[in-house]
Amino acid sequence: MTSDEKAIRDFLPRWFAATETNDSQTQLAMLADDIVFITPNGPPFGKAEFARMNSDQTDLKVSGDFEEVIVSGDMACTRGFINVTVTPKVGGTTTKLAGYILSVFRKQADGRWLLSRDANFVKPVS
Repeated sequence: MTSDEKAIRDFLPRWFAATETNDSQTQLAMLADDIVFITPNGPPFGKAEFARMNSDQTDLKVSGDFEEVIVSGDMACTRGFINVTVTPKVGGTTTKLAGYILSVFRKQADGRWLLSRDANFVKPVS
């Protein structure tokens, strides 16, 4: 495994940890300024919308892995599968989601890899 592939593979556990602790500063620092998120539940959205949607109203547990990482120069593409459990902090029902993800990363001049495009196809599971 190359150092670039390792850096990409290390991205997901860091993202999950920041998600579970609602550490939006860490999450935002991991995103390219022109990030585009694609989900099945609405139109694509960017970094500002992501920051507004971040909420401390729910507890999130996330697990998963990249099944494939392809690195070419300063671009990388990943394919993986994730599981998400969303529990409202005040009342409500826990929801479980699972699905495939397809992500594109860009390497920065300082060597960091930032998430540039993310297609997330999670759906409710029983």
